[in-house]
Amino acid sequence: MSLRRRIARVLVALTTVCGVVTGASPATPPSLTFANPHSQGLFGAAYAAALDNLLRVNTVGYDAHYNTSGLMDPATGMVRAGGGYAQPWTRDASINSWNATSLLSPALARNTLWAVVDKDPAGALRVQQDDQQWDQVIWLTAAWHHYLVTGDQQFLGDAYRTAKNTLAIRERAGTAGFNAAYGLFTGASFFNDGIAGYPAPPADATESISTGSMPWPGIASGMYLSTNEVYYAAYVNAANMADRLGQPQEAASHRAKAFALKAAINRYFWNPATGLYNYQLLADGTPGAHQEGTGLAFAILFGIANPAQARSILAKARVMTWGMPDTYPHWDRYSEAQPGRHNAIVWPLVQGLWAKAQALQGDQRGFAAETARLAKLANNNSGFWEIYNGTTGVVDGGWQRLGDTVKFHWGSEPDQTWSATAFLDMVHTGLFGLRYGDRGLSFAPNLPAGWGDVTLRDLRYRDADLTITLRGAGTRIRSVTVDGRPSRAEIPATLEGAHTVEITLTGAAGGDRDGDGVPDAGDRCADTAGTVSGCPAPAHLEAEDAHNTGGVKTNVNHTGYSGRAFVDGLWAQGAASSFTLHRASEGQGSGAITVRYANANSDARTMTLSVDGRVVRQVSFPKVSGSWDDWGTVTFDNVVLSGRDPVVTLSFGAGDTGSINLDRLGYGES
Repeated sequence: MSLRRRIARVLVALTTVCGVVTGASPATPPSLTFANPHSQGLFGAAYAAALDNLLRVNTVGYDAHYNTSGLMDPATGMVRAGGGYAQPWTRDASINSWNATSLLSPALARNTLWAVVDKDPAGALRVQQDDQQWDQVIWLTAAWHHYLVTGDQQFLGDAYRTAKNTLAIRERAGTAGFNAAYGLFTGASFFNDGIAGYPAPPADATESISTGSMPWPGIASGMYLSTNEVYYAAYVNAANMADRLGQPQEAASHRAKAFALKAAINRYFWNPATGLYNYQLLADGTPGAHQEGTGLAFAILFGIANPAQARSILAKARVMTWGMPDTYPHWDRYSEAQPGRHNAIVWPLVQGLWAKAQALQGDQRGFAAETARLAKLANNNSGFWEIYNGTTGVVDGGWQRLGDTVKFHWGSEPDQTWSATAFLDMVHTGLFGLRYGDRGLSFAPNLPAGWGDVTLRDLRYRDADLTITLRGAGTRIRSVTVDGRPSRAEIPATLEGAHTVEITLTGAAGGDRDGDGVPDAGDRCADTAGTVSGCPAPAHLEAEDAHNTGGVKTNVNHTGYSGRAFVDGLWAQGAASSFTLHRASEGQGSGAITVRYANANSDARTMTLSVDGRVVRQVSFPKVSGSWDDWGTVTFDNVVLSGRDPVVTLSFGAGDTGSINLDRLGYGES
């Protein structure tokens, strides 16, 4: 993490103290509704949390300090990077606009993009010139996407001037500039601003030079896959902008540079032996046959990989238990027990890009798995955190040198915007297959078997208010109707008012994603293994798999728990853990709930027990011992349930004392 990000923790606290003014969010945010209750609980809940993250938690007020471009609207706010981090950074602003903000709140995205643009002494627009030079040009991809979504011609003209000036700066730069010998750009990889993201060499065994990446000579002069792919996309999108603005000669120049860069990427990074692109190329020509998640995703998304290469990437890339890792495998100085902050660890940003690439290639099984993983990570941990352990799924900031300390264990910050927008993009670009063009919006949906029919309501696209329903399962479109009339899978950019789009899909790949012996098409919980119609049996439900809210999250800092973790954070009113009990019948029944928990407080603690949102009673958790490593059980009798999927919640309500850790819950009918 850069010094700037550490300073930001202070800045964001000041922003909070001074107050937050929101603006430009849609009057009615979209809603996602699945016919399958389990899909609604998994994906619908994560979608609602992601919307709240973007449009409420991380939308902050206008600040004139950031309006160095002179193009921000004082009546509109902007999107910050997330909890613990203040705005603005080029990469965060760009990724969040590209992922979701340009669609969901165009004015907010526009302000956010201009918040990371300034002017040179002569008054020329440019992406801000900060200490993370290598990622500046991702802004061009976000800006072009913003134009395609909105059709904003005024924005396009200013964006092209910014793009052209920024590319010229980077081409001439001595640091993170162009290496003519290879025809590639130098400097850190797109995502890895910390030294933990690099093998040795260019790092060393003790990370002795710096926490950041650019102070390392081998990284500053090295060439990295994702960074060069981002430059390729920047040239392509600059050419697209120039074309739309009637400047064909400039467009041709940008395209020539893009063509040459794409050829260099395939020449120096493609590895036929692994069937993947290499991660790095050091200045002396030494290759690094490691896996970079963003690099592999960009190769597919930007069309750098040809069809055969794309298929090879999808088949041979290694994905960890909880998702596509940043870099892989573990460097020698890290391990399963101590993963690096940017190495063999899961960042939702990377997951989102990978899922977008899988959806683009029609890899339905892979897309479904990655989307389910991120939904579970969010639901199990009170929202979208910065980093998760790739093996356990526990909130984990990873390890990296800090100052004079080697292998310092970093924190993982909550409420990360690009983690939330990654999931929003999985739904919009992946599930519903939204594709933007000059003439309008088209659809290439990807609805996995077992998820059930799904509807996205109140989605604003330019001047249209859309309700989009997907039926069936698969990637092949069998029929489309717009307002009840047969149609192509597209709507024009000029469409106004409220309209309904219904798409019926077929051709879903058969399979059993969760490996529980129940085919996806008939599995009530197609992405969670279980024995009750494919869902977990109610007799043993781990707390780390519950829907945890209000600050409750997974942890492993005590011993003796079952499963992969326990949950803590039941420390304040509003904290809750909700367990869905999948029953074999719908009828009413009465039974006992047994909870395994830890309580090292000096007295018994209380919580509120609810069923399907209705309070049953206050329940007590006696002290177990003086150690949080010790666990006890308590049973609550005569709990009445009905329906096939009742939800049992333990919450810190009014009058409760809370402050316990939860390990698991079980229910047995009398």
